[in-house]
Amino acid sequence: MRKAVEILFKTLINNVVNLLNPSSSTKPTDKPSSKSVISTYKEQTGNGFLSTMFNKGNYGEFSSYGKMVKLPGYHKALFNIYIPNGNNQTTEIDLVYIHETGVYVIESKNYSGWIFGDEKSQKWMQTFPNGQKYPFYNPIKQNIGHIKALQKILPSIEKEHYKSVIVFSERCELKKIAFEAENTFVLKRYHLAKLMVKQIESSPKILEPDFIDRIYNFLAQYQKADQAVKQEHVEKIKEKRG
Repeated sequence: MRKAVEILFKTLINNVVNLLNPSSSTKPTDKPSSKSVISTYKEQTGNGFLSTMFNKGNYGEFSSYGKMVKLPGYHKALFNIYIPNGNNQTTEIDLVYIHETGVYVIESKNYSGWIFGDEKSQKWMQTFPNGQKYPFYNPIKQNIGHIKALQKILPSIEKEHYKSVIVFSERCELKKIAFEAENTFVLKRYHLAKLMVKQIESSPKILEPDFIDRIYNFLAQYQKADQAVKQEHVEKIKEKRG
């Protein structure tokens, strides 16, 4: 048991080192900031090192951003923003990555086990070898809701310039995932950088750096929601899906 804990801790440390010290071959040519990944994440979310490394949700968001911050081109990122979606409700978005080639809306799922799902089903399924099964809301539908909420408050950005990216943990297996939606991607985290490079290389630059800054500054008001907003959001989700 002790050896297993030591291995887990070493793995976490190695992952942090890799995130904070990208190799020269993957460093972007035009970074918006020289801040480290962990300091940027802490500044925006208030989550320190320990609450990031030992919280599955936080670690998933942090890891995804760690792969994307190395990409070329001007960009800004926001974490855990609570956007109004009508009827006095909010929708929580894990990560919004604003790049010259578009707005990438990232939904992070730090799950283990086998994952089954399709585009039209209301629920997807997390399954374990021992037979245990846990349904969860369709993340493609979930991210469609996120993008619709963003479209309402950012009407100047065309619909085709949004990209929906659902990122699952390396600890799971995507068994049967079926979808045909345009500008939609479902993948495991270690494929994220490759996908983003392909998207950046094949997409035109449609957002100028100053416009990216304006979008970022506007969306920043929806970060760091207080506990009352977070609790109300959770309760509304339970009512809707329960």
